[in-house]
Parts: sequence; structure tokens; C-alpha cells
Amino acid sequence: MTATDQTIAEQSAAVSAGMAAQAPAEIVDAFAAERAGLDAAGLPAGIAAAGTPMPDGHLLGVHGEATTLAAARGSGPAVVVFYRGAWCPYCNLALRTYQQKLVPALAAKGVALIAISPQKPDGSLTMQETNELTFTVLSDPGNQIAGQLGILTAPTERARSAQSALGLDLAATNADGTHALPMPTVVLVDGGGAIRWIDVRPNYATRTEPQQIEDAVTAAFG
Repeated sequence: MTATDQTIAEQSAAVSAGMAAQAPAEIVDAFAAERAGLDAAGLPAGIAAAGTPMPDGHLLGVHGEATTLAAARGSGPAVVVFYRGAWCPYCNLALRTYQQKLVPALAAKGVALIAISPQKPDGSLTMQETNELTFTVLSDPGNQIAGQLGILTAPTERARSAQSALGLDLAATNADGTHALPMPTVVLVDGGGAIRWIDVRPNYATRTEPQQIEDAVTAAFG
């Protein structure tokens, strides 16, 4: 895996530019309109606040083994990243960057990194293997945790048509057969299971930068 000195924002801009140059105009326009709509709508009401308990659910590991977030986290603090799926180029570059730039810093502070998506376990395994991730990657069938956090969304009809044109059947990819997705979100959970910090990105082309996460961890735990 080739390391990069670029920020996630810079990498995301390159992905968007590459798609604009290569994909049919109607597909590019569909995704651009979707992102513009997400920007206009902003943060949804009712997002879980710092100081409240981190929700949990019946999760699956990369080989389909049953687990929970509490079990994966253990008794220590964790940074929990919600992403859309292995099919999402912005998710791939974000998790790859977290592996390169964030994992060592978190390990030094005894903070785990856990990534969660609604996709089937084989998608989680693909994400883990493709990007050489050393941290835990879990599937949340039905977006149990994302739903309780208040960060759920779904593609527009036009965006779903564009996904289909690119060969993506989101309902077949998601473990529960729906089109529901979490907004890309990073949550800092303390050892007692409480949310200490949460950053929600309605526009999936934008992500929390590693330095922002490091700063939140330092502010919470020193």
C-alpha cells in the first residue's frame, strides 16, 4: 500500500475530478446533485450528543462471526468510524488514510479504531484486505447503531439509478437488503461507553481528517 502525504480532502477532490473526467455526464451530474442536496440539508435533527451512551447492536465480523461494539471495544476507549461500504471510493481512501496516519497515534494512547458499515461481512473483508487495514472492521446489519445515533440517510432515486448504471446494487450489498446508509461519522467513545465527541459528515465526499480525530482524542484523554 502506497503512503500518501495528501489530506483526505485533497484525495477526495482527486476522486471527484477523476470521475468527472471519465464517467458519463448523467452519472456525474446525478452524484453532484445528490451531494449538493446533502450539503443543503445539513446535519439531521436528533444526532446523539456527547455525554450520552454509545448505542450498540448485533454486529458481524469479517467472517460472519457474531459480536457487538462493546465486545470489539473491550474496556478501553475507541474511535468508531461509520462508512458506507467497500464500493465507495471516498470510504476506501478515508480508511486507508486512517490506517496510515491515525493507527500509530491511537495505539500509543491505547485507543482502538473500529470501522462499521451496513454491508455484508464479505464487503467488510474486502475493505480490510484491499486497504491492508489492521484495525477491526464490522458489519451492522440494518444500521442498528447508525439508526440510534440519528445519522441514517439513503441515496436519491437519481443517485440509485446512477449506481445501477455503474454496476452497484446497493440493496444486494447491504446486509439487510435496503438502501439505507450511515452518513460518514466518527465517534469517540470512552472506556465507560459514553460518547465524548462526534463528527457527522452529511456529504459523503467529505470526511473527518486524521488530525481532527487526534485533537479530539487529546482533548478527551490527554
